Amino acid sequence: QVQLVESGGGLVQAGGSLRLSCAASGRTFSNYAMGWFRQAPGKEREFVGAINRSGGSTYYVNLVKGRFTISRDNAKNTMYLQMNSLKPEDTAVYFCAAKTGWFTPRYSGGTEYDYWGQGTQVTVSS
Repeated sequence: QVQLVESGGGLVQAGGSLRLSCAASGRTFSNYAMGWFRQAPGKEREFVGAINRSGGSTYYVNLVKGRFTISRDNAKNTMYLQMNSLKPEDTAVYFCAAKTGWFTPRYSGGTEYDYWGQGTQVTVSS
């Protein structure tokens, strides 16, 4: 069992930056590939990106590519989502997730992820 807790959300103006954290506990963090998802009001959850177990490989959806960066620090059992050049359409609850399967550099619907955090709200004002 892995417990995931997101933090770092908040209110930011368009063009600003935020860094989200996902702290893991319970099992060896480096055994899990990790992902970030988000869900805007009235919309379905969508994939943001993922990172492999070592942190050496990442994947991003086109909507955030070049603006968002996923990283992890296995010594601190934490994954990060650095978000720059934020837009109002980035407003959503952001979730981190962990999976025991291998990292795959493609879009994910989330079904292969085994553990989820509770989410943190990001609001971008125009």
